[in-house]
Amino acid sequence: MTTRDELPGLAESYWMATTPGTRWPTLDADTTADVVVIGAGMAGLSTAWELTRAGRNVVVLEADRVAAGVSGYTTAKLTAAHSLVYERLRRTRGKEGARQYAHSQQAAVERVASVATELGVDCDLERSSALTFTIDPKRRATFEAEAEAAAEAGLDAGFVTETDLPFPVHAAVHVAHQAQFHPRKYLLALADDITARGGVIHERTRVTGLTEGSPCKVTTERGATITAKDVVVATHYPVFDRALHFARLSPRRELVVAASIPASEAPEHMYITDDMEKRSVRTAPLDEGRRLLIVTGESFLPGTGDSRERFLRLDGWMHEHFPVGDTAYRWAAQDNDVSDGVPLVGPFHPGARHVYVATGFGGWGMSGGAMAGQLLASTLTGAEPEWAGLYDPRRLWSTVREGAALLKQQAEVARHFVGDRLRTTHVDSVAEIAPGSGAVVRVEGRRCAVYRDEDGTAHAVSARCTHLGCLVAFNEAETTWECPCHGSRFGIDGEVLHGPAVRPLPPRSV
Repeated sequence: MTTRDELPGLAESYWMATTPGTRWPTLDADTTADVVVIGAGMAGLSTAWELTRAGRNVVVLEADRVAAGVSGYTTAKLTAAHSLVYERLRRTRGKEGARQYAHSQQAAVERVASVATELGVDCDLERSSALTFTIDPKRRATFEAEAEAAAEAGLDAGFVTETDLPFPVHAAVHVAHQAQFHPRKYLLALADDITARGGVIHERTRVTGLTEGSPCKVTTERGATITAKDVVVATHYPVFDRALHFARLSPRRELVVAASIPASEAPEHMYITDDMEKRSVRTAPLDEGRRLLIVTGESFLPGTGDSRERFLRLDGWMHEHFPVGDTAYRWAAQDNDVSDGVPLVGPFHPGARHVYVATGFGGWGMSGGAMAGQLLASTLTGAEPEWAGLYDPRRLWSTVREGAALLKQQAEVARHFVGDRLRTTHVDSVAEIAPGSGAVVRVEGRRCAVYRDEDGTAHAVSARCTHLGCLVAFNEAETTWECPCHGSRFGIDGEVLHGPAVRPLPPRSV
């Protein structure tokens, strides 16, 4: 039985726990390339692989380890069924826009399947249907319209009311010919093949500067410079703000729990609902007769609320509805939603000639990342796909498509940027912080983020995010500092765990 002070399972993603670590060298000297790809997740590695396959000289720069960021902590559904997206696209982008979205995303699913076969990698890829469901009887018409729009867009989609979930649903959209896989097994195989084809990968190489031009120059925190014709920024949240993408992106964090379930009792398909603060369900193969049930949910803005309570609530829901054993793993995933609901993939800003970006996959980074790899590689080799315009980051924002979302996002940022400074702290001194806890405390007039470890030692850093200066908040369940404005995350000693911040929180003396 889990108590209030305990969290269930190993605090690690299943994908990370079941694959080996990586040790690509750090870049310590200047170098050149045809293309520099910043970021070694699904989008970055897919782009790099497509380009090396096309004969380009590619250098990949990763701030930490390959496929150990967002892509190592995903739910790893590989699907074009992105919840309730097609009816909205049909309204805002027209039938052709919805068709292009479905075609490009389904093509990405098939691309991953074909590459896995080509490379001979066993990445547990399984074909499955994807279902979006609701337990609310009032939403039936919404789901009927979504099923119609998805089918009209070209997917094998239909409306159903029966599923193999162990509880009744009132409506669901069923999309066939989708897939699920082990993302890190796949991405490590891509990385190996990139280097086998002459590409270069550098880990623990954080990029801190970019000079656009002909050629472009990328600089790292160690002072090395990479000169290249083209640059691709695939860092999940762009590490450079010159295109003002941060105004259109909203970070979202979700929790994941996983436990063993008898194969005979496991759901056959992949499921998702936005009911109950979101619930997503899929399985992965384990030993004979068992599968791993993976449940995702409890969406929240980084740096807000109680993650511990959310983990316990999600874990309780899983055990209430499925005949699982003890929780084996728990982890968290982070995504960025674009205000108009379509990823930003293409030229970085209106004046960009040699810099490209891939971001805003809204929780669907597996198909989105593979799609971005195909789009960017085709663009850089002179064969831009017909659906490139749909994802173009230079598109003008529309009041109809994203006005409300933009206003909500910026109001949330303003609330934290200003309101968090005015709010009275619940902790008056470092002495009040219990072992294993953290809090923002005023020390000699400055706000410090202070964590006290189990031995009682205080670790203090600046509470101002190094991205744009919002105040960070402590995530007790993951022992991290998080920025509620744009989603940057830091370790207890200030190290950058997740961008857009590229500089650590400075240490403070308390």
